[in-house]
Amino acid sequence: MKLKHLEGLLGDLQQFSNPKVELEQYPTGPHIASRMIYTAENSFDDISGKVVADFGCGCGTLGVASSLLGAEHVVGIDIDPQSLEIASQNAEDLEVGINFIWSDIKNLKLRGPLVDTVVMNPPFGTRKKGSDMEFLCMALKVASRAVYSLHKTTTRERTALRDYGAKSAEVLCELRFDVPQLYKFHKKKEVDVAVDLWRFVP
Repeated sequence: MKLKHLEGLLGDLQQFSNPKVELEQYPTGPHIASRMIYTAENSFDDISGKVVADFGCGCGTLGVASSLLGAEHVVGIDIDPQSLEIASQNAEDLEVGINFIWSDIKNLKLRGPLVDTVVMNPPFGTRKKGSDMEFLCMALKVASRAVYSLHKTTTRERTALRDYGAKSAEVLCELRFDVPQLYKFHKKKEVDVAVDLWRFVP
């Protein structure tokens, strides 16, 4: 599947109707999501034929993209049941099979590498400090091949990203995350936030 076609399909997905600020819910837009999963597949062969988990899946964008690019099995995990309803509808609309689990990432009782690849756009940790690292820590425990994760570019210098037992941690590219005016405290109509696409090898 061509990148533009993937981006077009993701652009039709439903997004949060009532986002929750305490969960730092921001939609992963089609531009950034398509490039993230396309890179994982075409540069590293980490999607097609693999078992992929979408941590903090929200409306399911990364999981749907993984399925569209040939993942053998996709699991989406989120703490918010309303998001999972939207994600389930998005998967149904595009006729892709995804299993969804309602759980807090830190409460998952998973042991050892159970999936090939984890893809995620975790909370950036601006509301609850360290929440992005909770996601990363768990992802590195369950992935056998790779973890793809978006983090604010301002965290690039933090050595914490390398301190969770990863064999390697590499910034693949810097992307612009379009944050629309979703919450009352947002003063601007939209803001571009610089984010890094990381690839971690467990």
